[in-house]
Amino acid sequence: MERAISELSKLPGIGRKSAQRLVFYLLKRPEHEVRTLAEAIVAVKENILFCSVCFNITETDPCQVCTSEKRDREFICVVEEANDMLAIERTGEYKGLYHVLGGALSPLEGIGPEDLRIKELLRRLSNDTREVIIATNPNTEGEATALYLEKLIKPLEIKMTRIARGLPVGSNLEYADEMTLTRALEGRVVI
Repeated sequence: MERAISELSKLPGIGRKSAQRLVFYLLKRPEHEVRTLAEAIVAVKENILFCSVCFNITETDPCQVCTSEKRDREFICVVEEANDMLAIERTGEYKGLYHVLGGALSPLEGIGPEDLRIKELLRRLSNDTREVIIATNPNTEGEATALYLEKLIKPLEIKMTRIARGLPVGSNLEYADEMTLTRALEGRVVI
């Protein structure tokens, strides 16, 4: 039990108490359910890999997005993680290509430019690239990453844009922080 608790507590967002609860939960489940879970975890590690072009998670290399003839190859949307790409894909609005950095700059955590897939992004940019869309998270690390990418890409004379940020639907102005309100005002559109 101790080994299972120790291993589960290594997962992000799972502390020792949560890991202990999970182990006790698994002990109550039928053996076939626990085996199915274990097999699914092993299958993910054996069958899922990173696309050699955009670094999305995939079962085939290159991934379906990179090989699709329906994608507009003039646009590259840069995201921090593969789950960010999936969120954009769910909108059904974006039809270009992606580039997954594998994180964001964070000097406090020891994550520098060499730890991200920035060199690979720069190698992908060509005369065919009309626009690079920066879709990093609106936090300190995401902003630092966006500014760093801007300094590298601007001299290439490729149009760069940043996704708009602002107030989520259903929120109240009185509860929004100053930075969110500032971004919302900066990103306003004509109606």
